[in-house]
Amino acid sequence: MSEGPPRIDRAALERIIQRAAELQTAEREIGDTLTSDELLALGREVGIPVRYLQQALLEERTRVGPLAPGGLIERVAGPGQVTAQRVVPAEAEVVERQLVRWMESNELFCVQRAQPGRITWEPVGGFHAAYRRSMAAFGTGTRSFMLSRASTVSAAILSLESGYSHVTLAADARGVRSGYVGGGAALITSGAAGTALMVALGAMLPLALLPLPVALGLGYSVVRRYGPAVERLQLGLERALDFLEQSAGKPPGGMPDRSVGLLGVLADEVRKALKS
Repeated sequence: MSEGPPRIDRAALERIIQRAAELQTAEREIGDTLTSDELLALGREVGIPVRYLQQALLEERTRVGPLAPGGLIERVAGPGQVTAQRVVPAEAEVVERQLVRWMESNELFCVQRAQPGRITWEPVGGFHAAYRRSMAAFGTGTRSFMLSRASTVSAAILSLESGYSHVTLAADARGVRSGYVGGGAALITSGAAGTALMVALGAMLPLALLPLPVALGLGYSVVRRYGPAVERLQLGLERALDFLEQSAGKPPGGMPDRSVGLLGVLADEVRKALKS
């Protein structure tokens, strides 16, 4: 019995599609630059829907390159702010409502300040946060909290042409970075103090210097552990943008009812747990 044609994974599929597009566009004589109308016409010829080309074109026009590290801490540990940006096919008002819905349903954040085109969230505290963390720990939550280590999360929404918005999300990670940098610095300081003490006690110089490189290595390893934390925050922001793209065109959820008290919040969480 034949097993059928072999399956193609996602990475191979992207390479095949990219290469096929290169081969097809190579048949045309194009210059070093194209106008937007020429790009759309070329896309129609190779079978790419116009709405995808428009979104990709808007993303390229509004793309902001990453900032270069500004100091020693940024170069050694990493950035103090994590950002993600994308053009989504939705009006700015819809994007704002969907973002509020996502952050309050899938992350431990509530709105701190909301202005037209800009929203800031702060972590939820108290019993509500403790209850949701416990539900996630026991596996009753549908999604893990990706942004819980951020001090604040902000969103800047800019309306582009009709039906498109540019969204920039930023997570403040300076607090968690300070924790890793402080832990590394404490280890290095203790190593230097140990070396100074052994020198004062008259130990041989090679033996007295031994604690310092060990402490430097341990301290550096602690600081480098900040990298996975940044990656998790980045993934959390990208996940929110994925939700915006997937929910585009669907009826947006209403703004949360802020008049619901603690018992109402608890009842909602229990109902979610029973349904999962």
